[in-house]
Amino acid sequence: MDLRFSPFSPMSGIAPMASEEERRFRYRPVPGVWDEMFAADGSVRPHWLPFAEMLRQLGVAGMEDNAATIARLLRDHGVTYNVYQDTGAAGRPWFLDVMPVLVSSSDFATVERGMQQRMRLMQAIMADVYGPQRLITESWIPPRLLFANPGYLRQVKDVALDDDFIGNMATDLVRDADGRWIALADRCQMPGGIGYALENRIVLSQAFPQEFKQCHVQRLASFFERERDILREMAPVHRHTPNVVMVTPGPHHRSYFEHAFKARYLGFPLVEGADLTVRDTRLFMKTLEGLRQVDVLIRRVEDFSCDTLELDPSCWSGVPGLLESWRNGRVRIANRVGSGVMEAAAWLPFLPNLCRQLLGEELLIPSVPTWWCGQADVLADVMKDPRRWIFKRAYLGDDRPAQSTASMEEKSLKALLAEVAADPEAWVAQEAMVLSSAPFWTGSALEPRSFVWRTFVCGTKHETHVMPGGLGRVSPSSEGFLVSMEAGALSKDVWVISDHEVAPKSLLSGRTEALRVSRPPGDVPSRIADHLFWLGRYAERMEQTTRVLRMLSKRLVGEGGDLQMHELRDGLRLAQQVKLLDESLDVTGAQYLVYQEIRELMDKPARIDGVADLMGKLRYNAAAARDRLSDDTWRLFNQLQEEVSAPLPQSTAYSITSKLDRLILDMAAFSGMQSENMVQGHGWRFLELGRRIERGTASATFLQAAIQLCQENETVLVPLLEIFDSTMTYRRHHFAKPKLLQVLDLLMLHAANPRSLAYQLKAIHHQAALLPQGSSPTGASTALSAVEKMVDQLQQMDLAAWEAHPERFAFLQNTCEQFIEHLESLSHQLTEDYFSHATRRSR
Repeated sequence: MDLRFSPFSPMSGIAPMASEEERRFRYRPVPGVWDEMFAADGSVRPHWLPFAEMLRQLGVAGMEDNAATIARLLRDHGVTYNVYQDTGAAGRPWFLDVMPVLVSSSDFATVERGMQQRMRLMQAIMADVYGPQRLITESWIPPRLLFANPGYLRQVKDVALDDDFIGNMATDLVRDADGRWIALADRCQMPGGIGYALENRIVLSQAFPQEFKQCHVQRLASFFERERDILREMAPVHRHTPNVVMVTPGPHHRSYFEHAFKARYLGFPLVEGADLTVRDTRLFMKTLEGLRQVDVLIRRVEDFSCDTLELDPSCWSGVPGLLESWRNGRVRIANRVGSGVMEAAAWLPFLPNLCRQLLGEELLIPSVPTWWCGQADVLADVMKDPRRWIFKRAYLGDDRPAQSTASMEEKSLKALLAEVAADPEAWVAQEAMVLSSAPFWTGSALEPRSFVWRTFVCGTKHETHVMPGGLGRVSPSSEGFLVSMEAGALSKDVWVISDHEVAPKSLLSGRTEALRVSRPPGDVPSRIADHLFWLGRYAERMEQTTRVLRMLSKRLVGEGGDLQMHELRDGLRLAQQVKLLDESLDVTGAQYLVYQEIRELMDKPARIDGVADLMGKLRYNAAAARDRLSDDTWRLFNQLQEEVSAPLPQSTAYSITSKLDRLILDMAAFSGMQSENMVQGHGWRFLELGRRIERGTASATFLQAAIQLCQENETVLVPLLEIFDSTMTYRRHHFAKPKLLQVLDLLMLHAANPRSLAYQLKAIHHQAALLPQGSSPTGASTALSAVEKMVDQLQQMDLAAWEAHPERFAFLQNTCEQFIEHLESLSHQLTEDYFSHATRRSR
């Protein structure tokens, strides 16, 4: 094998490494293909030399360690990318290559000028097609190019607002064999990948901290800082703190992680269509304290999904009346509705002439050679040599992949050409390009892979800013020519190298002007509060379930004496009384069936309120409120998800007990995160209320079941105390075996026991007193009054009098039933008052 292409060969200028490491690092670019790291003579390109020297010092073992670090960080951060064919809410794990792609300062200057021009060109084209349409009347473009384009929205023509058509855009760039940058596609509607580019940079700079600094890599923070300022300046009415929100389709969207990550990084609320409403042509966000007017809407939903009244009525992510609010100048939208018209590949062959006509300039970054088949003469030329092309859909909305005809079977080729001839306006033919390559770490060696660089631009009519970096993508295999995330492409960080040392910068850097202290608790959307409320409920329900299952599994192992068997029997009956386990189970001679039932409750997602099912509900609600949760909290959720998903061995009940121990510790950690790490505003308050209502309901439910079983014997009290983690507390108070009266006092009336019903009611009362007014003028006071009645009822209970009551068991069971009903009624009341907005209130 040819050693001259090793990064550490004599020609590279880098000192050689040991022979085995050299073999692992040996890299052979594809002949005739531009390689990002190596020149044609096999030498390392000058701007790569410092990094190549660091690779030599790092060695194979260091690369493997860094790759493992990157995988762990991405897993801890919960970075995912959902493709629409994937099932489940967890998403597909994101992959980041350990090898960055380095771009020289001179190369970036060329790209920067070209991307700034390209954004100005897109602005000018959209200003015309949604305005006077001189490009059509003066025959610069055929009418069918626009009117056959499903991305063209007639509903927004002649909306003459002062805002820009595009706030940000992205372009996919590749190099040809001579190293020239070529544009593959433009993304003007809601350009994706910018959040992933930021995440890639954060992760890779942690994996290569010294290399990142010594290579003089340009920072990304300035780009995001300017983007944030531009969005704030878009507000139609000058405000000291304009309300800017980002709207997303929700957790099931393929790029939801990116939406949540970027919204949190910029400091803007992340909302869904259901969080917004239009009243009197003004756009409002539904918050816990009523309706708050929105000034700027960052759009991460497609054009057709924006307004269910004027566009697609079947789309659940839209906001009825949004376009009317926008037409009236009450809200600004970035990017402007209708900007998806420019994402059509059919525009590419017309851009050079349009650039001369509209800007008076030559197009600096040419597009990949493209022919729109909607013109008869072009179609005829394309059909003369059909195996020369890659055929793609011309317009937005058709997600079918590009089809290369070079090696296509004759039958398939004829079928494709017939389809193109039947509807030529819907197709473009592009020349097959050999993409440039970049080094990719396979896990054991470096290998060339086809490389695409997605660049990002933000700006206005008066200024444009190009991100000094971007999202790199490489093909998933050495033979692949398609480089798209849907096709399984792998991501890379792109480092733009400066000629001088780069000062550190953060988006959170201090400013020189005076800042006003601001603590806006009302910025919590009602939907987010709803998800946090149920996050608290499901977290507590999962902890209770795992504690019950652990109580049972511990009694399936050990010495197995009479006392243990009695506790297992009564613990099983307790679990059956609360509807957790199958009522037909019996431990007498059939402990294996109990073991199998516990396994199913832990492993099978189809088991309602089993561990896997509750984990799915827990994660869904956490994902919906992701921008409100810290990185540490999300890292804990990922750890919990891994623990739940790990398959159980087919050995003994001890493995189940061990897994349940770990799950309970994880849930305890989440409870600690909630108490100590979250700002205790309204969002936290509803999470806390959810936990306390669920724990109070569980306390009353288990006590009701235990009272029923105690009519026969009181053995069930030992498992009951264990479930509520109160065994040691009981032993400190009473040096005797558990008795019903004392257990009731500890788990029902003891206000200092965090597992007791009294403690839950005290905590609920404290939080209810701090609730905002809500949609009902009497909502908060009504909720507080309901809790006070429950507290009074509990305080009036006299256990000594109960012991002498002739119907004491029925009386106590009825009392527990009342508390269960009252707590569920409180839950319904909170939902009605705070999680919906039937009554108009604004501020």
